[in-house]
Amino acid sequence: MTTVEILRALRAECPIPSRLPPHADRVQDWLLGLLPELGFPLDDAALNRLSRGAFARYAGRLYPEASEADLRVLAALFTWFFLVDDACDGPNRLTPEQIRALRDSTLAVLHGGTRLRQTGLTGPLRRLLVLAWREPRRRMPARWRQRFADAVARHLDGTWQEAVNKEAGRRPGVDEYVELRRSTSAAEVSYPLVEFVRGRPLPDPVYHHPLLRQIARTGNDLLSWYNDLASLDRDRATAGGHNLVLALQAELAGSEAEAVDRAAQHWREAMRRFVALRAAVPSFGPALDTTVADYLDGVAYAVRGTVDWTFESARYPVSTAPPGSGP
Repeated sequence: MTTVEILRALRAECPIPSRLPPHADRVQDWLLGLLPELGFPLDDAALNRLSRGAFARYAGRLYPEASEADLRVLAALFTWFFLVDDACDGPNRLTPEQIRALRDSTLAVLHGGTRLRQTGLTGPLRRLLVLAWREPRRRMPARWRQRFADAVARHLDGTWQEAVNKEAGRRPGVDEYVELRRSTSAAEVSYPLVEFVRGRPLPDPVYHHPLLRQIARTGNDLLSWYNDLASLDRDRATAGGHNLVLALQAELAGSEAEAVDRAAQHWREAMRRFVALRAAVPSFGPALDTTVADYLDGVAYAVRGTVDWTFESARYPVSTAPPGSGP
């Protein structure tokens, strides 16, 4: 089977239901109007690429219960992270020192320094983050804001480490790569946003419960490894070995096709583990069980949403379906 055929097979096997709010495409249109207003230098070709990236649909697939107003917040945040990813991993990518400065300036904004000048985060990118952070900062308690900021810090630390590896020509082994990928994927950033949408933050002891952390980590692996399969062609040339398939190929000393099959096998094993772990979640009491269930649904939608979005976003060459063409 080709990589695309394997991606389609895994999508068909995914037991998590697919969902999308009806206002996702309206939010995408709003987003495309917002970015030039913030000063992003976008010509028609760049706007078309952003439109075909379908970031609002991605946010909608992860948070199908979000209101239209909240989906605007989420789509703006998602766009910020994708623009940062492109800046850190594109042909003219930021240096490790610049990524470190971006990280520090981003955390300063998240911790309330929206009026302070930040040298590592300036211009339209800073304005987009300040705008997107306004509602979560206003509505969510301090402990949630700290939890979100900690997740962003881990993500940008992972991005920095990957940049350091690439600069040194260092290719991680499979175990090291899997752990690093859990940071660079930004899945851990997406999980607290479930609580923002629902308006019910989990208590810290529940959020950090070992079983819930294991479920979150397994969901992270599922979406990360699926993304690695989808981006393999690009990563082969640009990722410096930072892709599960490439790490497996080096470890196995075999063909790329064998590594693709092994990555798919790991994905299937992780999905079976994910389903079993979710079934084992105990009751946390009537006051918390609904909130826990909403959170775990959000972790699951992050997996399914990534799978579905992969087939409708122009960032991945697995489908020519335009945004708006299917559920």
